[in-house]
Amino acid sequence: MALPLQRRVPSNIDDLRENFTAAWARTDEIFALISPSEWAATPIVWRHPFIFYVGHLPAFSWNQICGAILQWKSFDPYFDDLFCRGIDPDVDTGECHWHPDVPEEWPNMADTLAYRDNVRGALLESLEALDRCGSTDVMARRGRVFQMVLEHEFMHQETLLYMLQQLPLGKLRRPRPLPQYSFQRAPASRSVLIPSGRARLGAKFSEALFGWDNEFEEMFVDVPSFRMDSLPVSNGQFFEFVDSEAYDQERYWRPEDWRWKNLERKKSPTLWTKRDAGWFYRAMFDLLPLEQVAGWPVYVSLAEARAYASWVGKRLPTEAEYHRAAFYGPDGSESEYPWGN
Repeated sequence: MALPLQRRVPSNIDDLRENFTAAWARTDEIFALISPSEWAATPIVWRHPFIFYVGHLPAFSWNQICGAILQWKSFDPYFDDLFCRGIDPDVDTGECHWHPDVPEEWPNMADTLAYRDNVRGALLESLEALDRCGSTDVMARRGRVFQMVLEHEFMHQETLLYMLQQLPLGKLRRPRPLPQYSFQRAPASRSVLIPSGRARLGAKFSEALFGWDNEFEEMFVDVPSFRMDSLPVSNGQFFEFVDSEAYDQERYWRPEDWRWKNLERKKSPTLWTKRDAGWFYRAMFDLLPLEQVAGWPVYVSLAEARAYASWVGKRLPTEAEYHRAAFYGPDGSESEYPWGN
């Protein structure tokens, strides 16, 4: 991950307050999709149950802002610690390293929500308190810690969505109305020549208002010219890889990827299901014939993507190549959508 361009950040406390409340509203909307009986469910072995994330988001925020910088007295030190961190999976061994130890029983929802609401109230108070506290912590400067907490919230919204997509359909609350699906055919992809030139990776810490630790410092990489497909690989294209049985041939996989495939007992992408009537794709709230969504971009792991690329005689781009293709136009100038949005 790297910063191609500086993130746009709010300029005042009112904007920050609006950003926090909007982010929380989106998080709550996602949690509302879970049936009450499923809070302890773990649809993905590498993840905690859903109840953990209800507490984790406020705990992370409290620990970073109110605890570490403002040094306020905690509402619940046990919850601060219990919900502070998630799981570090070891995909080579199939083992999970839990931080902290998983309790025999998670707290009930009422107590967890009360903790969440207390923390959210404190966070809104902290928006003005941070400037007055006189902290020399680097994360207190220019509101960096607020941006980190918001990015963490957005990151876990994505985590929750891919967890939800692996729950049985009957375990989800289906919102109404749902947007209409689009089943149109994908346009033909073409090979685009990306000219050689420099790519900027990362950002200057002194200039960027937020970045994860692996996004600093700024560096420039000389990238030789290369060709890149203009569109993502579709379900239909990836189906050819599976249908040809090449998906189960070790020669297309890196050794570490093949170990992961066997560990997970993968016979197809996670959201695909084979039944007597054929192949189906699991959308968030529906099981759709795979043929119907053949034009949609395929949703696979890095290991599967690398194997597919090997099968078609291509490869995935490097990070520098990706940035060169995504943020530099034919004339070498840097912009947000150099090839069109």
